Formats: sequence, structure tokens, C-alpha cells
Amino acid sequence: MSDSVPSPYRGRFAPSPTGRLHFGSLVAALGGWLLARHHAGTWLVRVEDLDPPREVPGAAQQQLATLAAFGLVSDEPVVWQSTRHAAYADALARLLGDGSAFECRCSRSNLAASGGIHRDCVAHDRTRPPAVRLRVADGTRVVFADGLQGEVVQQVDREVGDVVLRRADGFWAYQLAVVVDDAAQGITHVVRGADLLDSTPRQILLQRALGLPTPAYLHLPLIVDGEGQKLSKSMAALPVDDDAPLPALKAAWQALGQPPAALDGARTVATALQSAMREFRPDRLPKVRSMTFAATHNNPVAGAV
Repeated sequence: MSDSVPSPYRGRFAPSPTGRLHFGSLVAALGGWLLARHHAGTWLVRVEDLDPPREVPGAAQQQLATLAAFGLVSDEPVVWQSTRHAAYADALARLLGDGSAFECRCSRSNLAASGGIHRDCVAHDRTRPPAVRLRVADGTRVVFADGLQGEVVQQVDREVGDVVLRRADGFWAYQLAVVVDDAAQGITHVVRGADLLDSTPRQILLQRALGLPTPAYLHLPLIVDGEGQKLSKSMAALPVDDDAPLPALKAAWQALGQPPAALDGARTVATALQSAMREFRPDRLPKVRSMTFAATHNNPVAGAV
């Protein structure tokens, strides 16, 4: 993995408030924080609170409190996506205005025959509220170099289709909001879990359509349970303990491929993070897409998926 990065380095962690932070979220947050510190950069927190039907009341405040308990505090004021509607509306208007986006009334059932991939509108019910999609030209192929996973190639027209930017229920799609906010915050490096690796090509397309810079991407291994399920969807996804954070912090350090002995002498979160900053080596990060991890937080086992 190259150490050549844009300067000054600006990274971020962007949880969705669908519940308390689990161990997989902690690994992603710590990994991003360590990379930002390694490059003498800035680490930000953004709350992705744009999907009210999925949000748990109070979860965002709990997540921020958990991050603080682990010493992971945003270097700038936290951004809440729920306050950013005007910015998303402006971006969408630009895309509609130049023909890069279009209204679509196709439902999931309309697209079932194509595996959910939209290439042409097949529904014309004018009473159905429209979604808005990014127009993906035939033959669109995106190639990018991930900082950990290597070269990623996606034939976006065939594998994804026209990308939803605003849902039919009126809520903003993740893809539009994340692209607009990364640009607005000057993010140079996006560090996140490998579950979002396949979303990156469509975000790059959207950045190009809006004339926005493309940050460098690095996708950390996704932490899964013994059945291969993402922890956010797993019964094993117990939240990390704010009152006793040190064991989980040390386990997250180990899950990032760093030597356990480096934190053996740490008795507080502050001293553990100081040691972690001093001993962290990006070239030790596991070059795999997923890792299984015991619910006891003490048995990380890397496995390529």
C-alpha cells in the first residue's frame, strides 16, 4: 500500500444511527482514525441520519458517546446529514438540468425480471411518485485502485444500472448524500468497511457528473460473524461496552493486523491510543475483504472472501 496521499489528509467516519455501535463499526472507526493520525491529518465524524424508517431514536447520541469513550472524537464539529437537504437538492437539480439524471416510476417488482438492474423505464404509472436516477450510459466501466484491496473493476451498466439518487418515498439516497458531503468537507481519503467497496464505482460516476474531486479509497476488512453475516445484521453483534472500552479497543487493534503486544502495557484508553499512534503500520492492514470475529472480542481470524 502506497503512503502517497493528498495533503492535507482529511478522513471521516460516517455511521448510520440504526443502533448502537458494534465491534465492526469500532474497527472501521479506529482504522480510519489511525490512518488520519499516521498522515498527520484530520479525522471527522458525520452522522448519516437520512433514513428515518431505519433509524433508532437516540442511537446517534449513543454512537457519539461510544466513540468518545474510545477516545475517537471528531476534530471538527459533527455534521448531521439531516441538516443538509438544501445541498442535496441543489446537486440533484444540476443533474436533472443537464440530463445526467431522470425521473423514474419503476418499482422493484417492475425490475424483478432484470434482477433489479434498471436500464430502461418499464413503468409509466403517472400516479406513482417518481424516484430520480443517475443515467448510466451503456458500456460504462469504472476502474479504481483501492488503497488496500487493490484494483477494482465494475461494469456499472450491467452490474448496477441507473443509480437511485432520490427514492420514490422522497428520501435522499445514500449515494448522492455521501458524494455531496465528502466534497463539501474536503475529504481526501475515504476509509470504510469492504461492504461498501461495490458502491464506490457509482460514487465515482456521480462525482464525475457533478464535477467533484474523487478522494482516495481504502476499504478495511468487513467484520462478520461465524456464519459470514455482517455484524449489523447478526445476533452476535453485541454493542461494545462504553464503560470498559479497553478490551474491545485492543481487540480492534489486533483485527487491524497490528501486533497485540504493542498495547499490552496500556491501562487506559488514552495510553492505548498513544501507543497505537506510535506503533501503527498501514502495511500490516489485512488485505482481505472480510474477517470473522468471535462475539467475545478476543479471537480475530482473517479470511479472504
